Amino acid sequence: MSSLILVRHGETDWNRAGRIQGLTDIPLNDTGRIQAREAADQLRRELAGTAADAARDAAENAVIVSSDLQRASETADIIAAALGLGAPRRYPGLRERAYGEAEGLVTAEFQRRWGHWHSADVPGAETRADLRARAIGALLSARQDASVDGTVPVLIAVAHGALIREVIGHATADLLPEPGVRLPNGSLHVFEVEGGALRMMLPVDVTR
Repeated sequence: MSSLILVRHGETDWNRAGRIQGLTDIPLNDTGRIQAREAADQLRRELAGTAADAARDAAENAVIVSSDLQRASETADIIAAALGLGAPRRYPGLRERAYGEAEGLVTAEFQRRWGHWHSADVPGAETRADLRARAIGALLSARQDASVDGTVPVLIAVAHGALIREVIGHATADLLPEPGVRLPNGSLHVFEVEGGALRMMLPVDVTR
């Protein structure tokens, strides 16, 4: 059994404007960089509580990975530097959901064209089922890559809101997160992993 901590990337200008990013590669803004540093502080406290020896430095018991989209990769780089971790490995499988024709639209326009988020059929968009399968596969691969002599360190994975929602849904039999609940930029979500099974350990850090 090992710990998995999912971190949503920091804010971008498109987040602030309410635009759908998907695979569009948008960088962090200054607020997002502050959120990444705040996430590093939260992680430092979390790692001190989960390490076998609380005096050990975070760099000795954690590995960080991320999506290869720059809003996630820069967040991971900031966290790695703050915690003294090795360079994050990038996993395309941790990218955000592809939103097809919806990318770049604001929420109101999305809803005008296709209706509610959870029932919308957007041309060119990745299905939630495919996103979930991709996310779980990428996380299990990253966990295997991080193992040393059969021991798996705490895995910190910096990814995206829709992807993290699907992992939470997988781990809670779709009880969480509730519809309409937003996962904040820079939020942490903690799981235990045993084999291919995930169990959520902390309440989702959310705002409405």
